Amino acid sequence: MGTKSVGLRRLHSVTAAGLGMVAGVIAAVAAQRGTLDAINRRLERLEEQASNQQRANLAMQQRQHWELLSKAIDDPELAEVLDLYEVPVTTQKRRQYLFANAAYTNLLNYHRIGNLTLDEFFKHARALFQNAIVRDYWEATRHDRDSLEGTEEAKIAQMIDELLLQLDEADTGEWWVVGEPPTDQ
Repeated sequence: MGTKSVGLRRLHSVTAAGLGMVAGVIAAVAAQRGTLDAINRRLERLEEQASNQQRANLAMQQRQHWELLSKAIDDPELAEVLDLYEVPVTTQKRRQYLFANAAYTNLLNYHRIGNLTLDEFFKHARALFQNAIVRDYWEATRHDRDSLEGTEEAKIAQMIDELLLQLDEADTGEWWVVGEPPTDQ
């Protein structure tokens, strides 16, 4: 009987030691889980800050773009610096193209910073490209867009090109229903 009680005590001791180890492991895992949760929260905040900074950078770049275009629109000598069209254009046409560039770039950046979905961008672009001068500008700058292959801007430009084809081929005067707005991915 003494042997049974020693064996039973050893079993209890081993069980207690095992339970202590399990409790220790659970405590360690819980502590690590808390640390991992804190790290994940910090990463999420950093990603949000990076996204906010990117939007701020795009907004700053858009302001600078507008300032440059404004100077070129106001000063024909400066506008000549931006005259990269394949065919000669008049001073008036150049100013119009610069403004068309500003209008399109504003719309594009509005989408990039997240203020417009791709669907909304498409609908605004469909309206913008009802203007003959904007369409002329688009055609005059085709060679510039050809160099953007593989970029997000090239994909959007291709979407605009397809929309313009659909508008030209449409047998309806109701331009606002032409084309299938893309879905945001």
